[in-house]
Amino acid sequence: MPDHRDVEPLTGLPGTAGVPPVHSAGPEWRSRRYLPHYDRPALVQMITFRLVDSLPATALSQLASLAVEDPRRRTRLEVLLDSDGGRCFLGDPRVARIVESALWHFDDRRYHLLAWVIMPNHVHVLIETVAGHPLASVVGRWKSFTAKRANSLLHRTGAFWWPDYFDRAIRDERHLERSIEYIHSNPVKAGLAEYPAQWPFSSASSGRPSPGTGRRPAVPDGVSTPRLG
Repeated sequence: MPDHRDVEPLTGLPGTAGVPPVHSAGPEWRSRRYLPHYDRPALVQMITFRLVDSLPATALSQLASLAVEDPRRRTRLEVLLDSDGGRCFLGDPRVARIVESALWHFDDRRYHLLAWVIMPNHVHVLIETVAGHPLASVVGRWKSFTAKRANSLLHRTGAFWWPDYFDRAIRDERHLERSIEYIHSNPVKAGLAEYPAQWPFSSASSGRPSPGTGRRPAVPDGVSTPRLG
């Protein structure tokens, strides 16, 4: 089972090769109300975005009491998300298919989709960014399109996604492999499947085309990567 400390998608943590610290406030750092985000072309990023009600107020208070760099915060976040808090709209196969379609729509045009999983109340995605398409814009389009479609399907109104997202730059080949393993193992760890390919809404699912097949993402230091298909 992957080590949470090695793959948790929170930006601004020490030890990420090639990524300057957030306090440097360089042009590649962005902020969307809640969290700092690092973004540049040809960067492999692990992204997590979640439903608006996926974490109760008490859980948010617990997380707020811990520093971003604290490993306990990263671990606690994943435990809370995997506990299926909130109404878990993504557990409805119809809604999950909407999100799946959105992830595939601009693959190899606005980003390169490498791995993904749709959980009942959150989504993990691994992409390689493309020049001219900032990460915030990519995630914003995913969320805007899927929120409108899902709300219409569910006959509801109001916020669907939490306003921000988490991201983590992939630092080397080992980190890339562990991140893919973590994404595909998430349903197993949460008790939703016995093995990764059994979960239908994942790039590991049996019978689905593999995103990024044959690609070699540009991980730091020129480290080559294996085929992802």
